[in-house]
Amino acid sequence: MHLTHAPSTLAAGGAIGTHMHGYIAPLRLRLNGDALLSNWRWLAGMSGGAACGAAIKADGYGLGAVEVMARLVRAGCRDFFVSNWGEARAVEPLLDDGVSLSVLHGVRDEDMAQALASRARPVLSTPAQAARWRAAGGGPCDLMVDTGMNRLGLDWRGGLTAASEGLSIITLLSHLASADEDTSLNPTQLARFRDVARQVKATRYSLANSAGICLGTDYGFDLTRPGLALYGGVPSPVAAPHIRQVVHPQVQILQRRRVMAGDTIGYNATFTASHDMEVAVLNIGYADGYLRGFSGKGVALRGDVRLPVLGRVSMDLLAVDVGTAPWLVEGEWLDIAYDLPAASAASGLSQYELLTGLGARYDRIWDG
Repeated sequence: MHLTHAPSTLAAGGAIGTHMHGYIAPLRLRLNGDALLSNWRWLAGMSGGAACGAAIKADGYGLGAVEVMARLVRAGCRDFFVSNWGEARAVEPLLDDGVSLSVLHGVRDEDMAQALASRARPVLSTPAQAARWRAAGGGPCDLMVDTGMNRLGLDWRGGLTAASEGLSIITLLSHLASADEDTSLNPTQLARFRDVARQVKATRYSLANSAGICLGTDYGFDLTRPGLALYGGVPSPVAAPHIRQVVHPQVQILQRRRVMAGDTIGYNATFTASHDMEVAVLNIGYADGYLRGFSGKGVALRGDVRLPVLGRVSMDLLAVDVGTAPWLVEGEWLDIAYDLPAASAASGLSQYELLTGLGARYDRIWDG
């Protein structure tokens, strides 16, 4: 399947994308399709003999689930995961033969009509969900077992035989709570999942997320489910040399202005100019996912020139120091430094928040 794109009018060449209703937004995400595929292929190699799927929940971690899934299907990915049935509806048209979609939050009463008609499978996680699916004559499903996270899933300590009776289980899943840390909980969950796998018959078994893949092939079983690392997040030092940045925010300058020594910038006057300064006001703020954790810490870029964020990030705007870039004028585009590990360290936000918080006001422009 190939997506159709309309050419974009961009300062940098080589990109294709679409703009809603012909409107070109003053902020955009340049999305590196080659980096996305490179990351998936590395994770697939690290998965050993296990198939490598992809978590595309939260609209593909903010990139656009349809576009992400289409690219990964062409690359050979066959197993995808979303959170709920609304997300499933958006990507179900991409389900060609041999491509599967699992809905991680299972099936509520309100979901049953859609779920029974869908080619996607519910990931059942409670006895009530299992009973609901069984009573409705639902077809193949997946089953989630909790092995120590105490989030979704049947308790690993008991009741699994009764809950799974009569179900046609394609994938039995569990989820690692602390795979990105060196903790005894990881081998504990691994041992519990192995025990569960001996009790519950399924076509295949799946435990590892992005960080779990980095723990080694013992955690791979039959299917891995990376999310964060696909999109440029680094869940483990093991991955750091191999994962490429996918998301590159860019934003236009709305105004260039002179700030006099002693003037303050932004809400609550948290920055005071110690000398006369040249400042650019940019069309991005916390409503776009560029949150207040970047206040006084974030950086815009023009080539190798670093332009520090000054004062508070507000809802729609922020200011940067452009004293080292006298050529920059209103209407020009700047990059926002958004390497996920570095941006996380600067802002105090998790890499997951940095990705999934990216708002709807960006044009999403795919390169490759």
